[in-house]
Amino acid sequence: MVPAWTVAPPSSLIVFQKPYALDFKVFWIVMHSLHEIIFIVALCYNWKIKKRRNLMVAVFLAHLSVRIWTLIYFAPTLMEFQRLPYSDTVDLILKEKAMQWRNLNIVRVVLFFMLNFLLICVLKIKEKDDE
Repeated sequence: MVPAWTVAPPSSLIVFQKPYALDFKVFWIVMHSLHEIIFIVALCYNWKIKKRRNLMVAVFLAHLSVRIWTLIYFAPTLMEFQRLPYSDTVDLILKEKAMQWRNLNIVRVVLFFMLNFLLICVLKIKEKDDE
């Protein structure tokens, strides 16, 4: 989806126009909220295992940093693109901004995957290794 709307704005922003506009805001709010609630529950269940707890807190703080980056940059910029009126033209400044968003989004997604993979590794630490 991201490559489609970032390729040639504002003409490629048609995917955000009514009546068939795509708006993933509610989906992502729900999914991120569920992810973070599950993360906090897992942290609570693993709190007594010191090795896990310390690493999980570190991963959670890194995750929160990426989420703050999302809330400060990605979400507002995407909403700005969604508000732009459709046009058959290509605006080079908008295209550059969209490409920057896309490239940084790739970094963000890779960070989220790495953090989740790290969390899985942390959860595999045996309790007896805590001694």
